[in-house]
Amino acid sequence: MTNEIAHPMVEFPDVSATTELVHISATQAGAVTVTMNRPQRKNAFNDDLISALREAFDTLAGAEGVRVIFIRGAGGTFSAGADLDWMRAAIDRTESENRADAMELAKMLKALHDLPALTVALVEGGAYGGGGGLAAACDLAIATADAKFSFSEVKLGLIAATISPYVIEAVGPRQARALFATARIFDADFAERCGLISEVVADAAALQAAARRIAHEMTAAAPGAVEASKKLVADVAGRVIDRDLMELTAHRIAAARVGEEGQEGVRAFLERRKAAWAE
Repeated sequence: MTNEIAHPMVEFPDVSATTELVHISATQAGAVTVTMNRPQRKNAFNDDLISALREAFDTLAGAEGVRVIFIRGAGGTFSAGADLDWMRAAIDRTESENRADAMELAKMLKALHDLPALTVALVEGGAYGGGGGLAAACDLAIATADAKFSFSEVKLGLIAATISPYVIEAVGPRQARALFATARIFDADFAERCGLISEVVADAAALQAAARRIAHEMTAAAPGAVEASKKLVADVAGRVIDRDLMELTAHRIAAARVGEEGQEGVRAFLERRKAAWAE
């Protein structure tokens, strides 16, 4: 795959998050690609990559015109998980130092999870450990048919702690217990069946085509409504359907109907024209 979706480039107000380790490219249509750029280490996580990703996500959270954010790895592998040197350094750290180190990964994943735009992981090669967690933290994940996955922490006497909220949200508690406890390697078809992956495509070219399709689809979606929809799911998931929840959902749709996007979207539909954000 190339480093960007095939559209003209556009610069956002702050592109300081583009570094040697993380590349950010964008299109005029607001499709952004964040590329992890450690191909020689299969885009494995270390302190520097985690920090660069966090900076990238913080930058994109405040950028205007972003409609969809794709996350991928350079060199044909999404991410091999933890870097060996990073793991080696952790052996000699105290529990307090390891807790602070783990919090940096947790903060990076939360920054990705909370991005207002739709996020899509483009997985090829492998997504192991934290790489699988990164994919799970996205709204969608698309993988090539030959991609492999594993949460292998227990083989090292460790646990998949910081990534667990996102993996459990994606696959459910029972499946997460099985995947975490067995450390099994599984393919893209199984990843789709269990909910970790949203779609499986044939190869890298098909992955690129899927990214173009989603980028085009997102031009029809109102950016504010996308952000509000993501927040709605977070606020409603797992709650009892009672009077309070009914009030919350009624309030949200009422606010959307009288909001700028709601007014424009409904009027555009009735007038048989494109809404302003889809022009």
